[in-house]
Amino acid sequence: MRRFRLLLKNNSGATAVEYGLIVSILALTLFAALGSYYDLMNNMFGGIANTYEDATR
Repeated sequence: MRRFRLLLKNNSGATAVEYGLIVSILALTLFAALGSYYDLMNNMFGGIANTYEDATR
């Protein structure tokens, strides 16, 4: 029973869990933001490539 009480009082792993949650939320936010940024840049450079291709014909 004493070990169980000591286990309940031990909160050294709590900060690791909190940092893990912060990192996962940050990663999801970056993934969502960069996904739309990727589409925007892909469309822009695709348009430039098409314009260059049309100009060299």
